[in-house]
Order: sequence, then structure tokens, then C-alpha cells
Amino acid sequence: MSPSRAPSGMDAAQQSDVHISAAFDGGNIEFGGTNKQGAFDLSIRPDPFCPSDNATHFQWFNFRASNLARGTPSTFNITNAGQASFPGGFKDYDVVASYDASIWFRLPASFDGKVLSWTVEPKHPSMHFAYFAPYPSQRHAELVAELQQVDGVQLSVLGQTLDGRDLDLLQIGTPGEGKRVAWIIARQHPGETMAEWAAEGLLRRLTDRHDPISRALLQSTVFYVVPNMNPDGSARGHLRTNAAGANLNREWAEPSMEHSPEVFCVRNAMDRTGVDVMIDIHGDEALPYNFFVSSSAIPGWTPRLADLEAALSAALVVANPDFQTRVGYPRGAPGKGNLSLGSKQVAQRFDCLAVTLEQPFKDTKETPDKEFGWSPQRAQRLGASLLDAILAVVPKLR
Repeated sequence: MSPSRAPSGMDAAQQSDVHISAAFDGGNIEFGGTNKQGAFDLSIRPDPFCPSDNATHFQWFNFRASNLARGTPSTFNITNAGQASFPGGFKDYDVVASYDASIWFRLPASFDGKVLSWTVEPKHPSMHFAYFAPYPSQRHAELVAELQQVDGVQLSVLGQTLDGRDLDLLQIGTPGEGKRVAWIIARQHPGETMAEWAAEGLLRRLTDRHDPISRALLQSTVFYVVPNMNPDGSARGHLRTNAAGANLNREWAEPSMEHSPEVFCVRNAMDRTGVDVMIDIHGDEALPYNFFVSSSAIPGWTPRLADLEAALSAALVVANPDFQTRVGYPRGAPGKGNLSLGSKQVAQRFDCLAVTLEQPFKDTKETPDKEFGWSPQRAQRLGASLLDAILAVVPKLR
């Protein structure tokens, strides 16, 4: 059967009975035909143009291949991988795959600087492939609906996105005199799905009444958690931008309801509550490590903030061996920090401890898992471990 294009708004194709589709929440792939070797040539659909980055980003892919022949090799080529936003992210990378869209495992892939390729002999006729395990919008909806029923949890909507989606905020604990205020935000970049997996892990532990760390924290601290800062980009299958092409992590200095309502609403809410500690959860395409990105380059950096950041890092190293402090991004020049970034704007604005947590798309080099790589389960446990680290610094925050 010759390849067929789906109606507008859907990315689907058929070739020799195999059907490739990304017409679902978070899906992203375009079919380019079958080459002479019988492999499926694919390309990643780009985000809208991003003015702050002067770039059209793409790297995230998420699609389903159906009508595969059991035990017969099928090869998939992403032909524009070499032009992706972070081509180094495909070096030493293994693709994420699943038969049930629930359990995700790794398949060996190759990258020659231009094309990302992998071959699989499927055990079943339908398979999902993605850059990282997706975090579906439905799972988010079910999570916040479930947690709002827990004592001490309040769900509110800070505003709507440009596509009309809700921007959910979970408050855990009750504000009070002397209580510290912790903000956790995740997935400013929608393709970094491990960020929301980590946020879920943190939330589930924080709402576990039997967990002693959570019980101790909530005696002294109220938490505000935005599990998904970018619902539009998540649903659209973007890598880094919202519906308007805004890189939300470059909008914190001057957010607007017209271009970046997500940041506008969250920053205003922070102004109302104040902030004592903030963690912005992300994912890094290239580095096979978990690490914090420091706010040390902000103009308002002080020895007090340096001590708090060091204490938070040291506590997380103890709590979770998947986290480390030896490898990360170079520190910026003192006083020259980019205040359009979330954690740096918050650190400067509130004179508080604020860091970005980066997780790998690949795996942790020092604690690898060959079958699953860095996975939703490990991201959830890292998110849960953040509570140990926060508890260690709460007495020193103010």
C-alpha cells in the first residue's frame, strides 16, 4: 500500500500495512516514506519559532507504530536528528519503547551525526517509541484530582494557557506564622517529561501521612507545586515552547499574559506567598547526570545563599546516589546571571535559595540501568528524595 497522509492535524502513514501515527496527546512525528532498504524514514515536527532563542526547536518525538510483524526486523530512521536543537543528545542515546504505553524500556540506537536509527524485532504488533517516557495530560488530570482529596491539600487554577488549558497549583500544608514557603515547579520545557515524573514522586511522598520526613516538613513548611508549567506545549508535542513559541524559562524577567501567561500567573502567585526555597525541575539532553544548576551568578548572591545551596546539594547526595555534584553546567560570571531564567529570577527577587534540577534523557553514567536507563520510576524517587534535602535546610532558610 502506498503511503497515505492523514487529515490536517494528524501525522499518520501506512506502508506495507505498517501504520505510524502521532495523532494523540504529546505526539510528534512526521512520516517521510520508506527507503530502498525498507526502513521507515521519519522526521520530528518543530516547535513554533522561539524569539528569545532565535531558534525553531525540535528534539522530542513520540509515536506509535502498528501492524508490525512479530519477530520481523523493523528499522526506524529520524532523518533530521542532526539538525535538532541538541544533536549531542542523540550521541550514546538509546530510544525509549513500550508495548503498553506504561512500561518503558530502552532499545539500542545509533547516531551518525545526521540520522538517529534503531531496529527492533517486535514481540507484539504495536509499539510506542519516544524520546523519553511521556507524561500524558490525562495522568496529570488524574493526579491532581486524586491529591485534592487528601487532607491538607488544596487544588486551585492560577489561570488559563493560550490554548485555554488550566494551570494547576497544588498547595500542601497550611500557611502560618513562622512557616517557610517552598515552591516546586516542573516541566517549563514540555519535552522534559522526566520533570513531571519527578514532581509526581515528590507529591506522592509529601501527601503520604505515614512518611516521617513529610510529616516533619509540613509542620514547618507549606508547599506550592506546579507539576506542569507548560500544558499547551505538552499536549502539542513540543520540546521547549508554549503555544506562542515562548521558551518559558526565558520569560521570568518580563512575562506577559499575551506571550507567557504560565510564567505571569506563577510569578504573581509567588509574589503573594513569598518564597524561601524554590526548585525548578528540568531535563538535560546531553549530560548523563543529575545535578543542580546554581544561581551563584545573580547580582544578589551572598555567602548565606552559597551555604544554603551547598547544604541542599550535600543532603541530596546522601538521600539519593543517583544525584551528584561533580558534573554540571559551568557557573556564570558573578553578577551577570540571566534573570529571565526561573530559578535565577526567584533567587534574586526573594533573596532565597533557588536552584534548577537537571535530569538526564539518557541514563546516569555512574549508576546506570541498561534495561531502562533513566526512567519514570527513578525520576519519581529522585523527586521524593528532594524532601530529605529540603528538610535538611529548612531551619537555615531565614
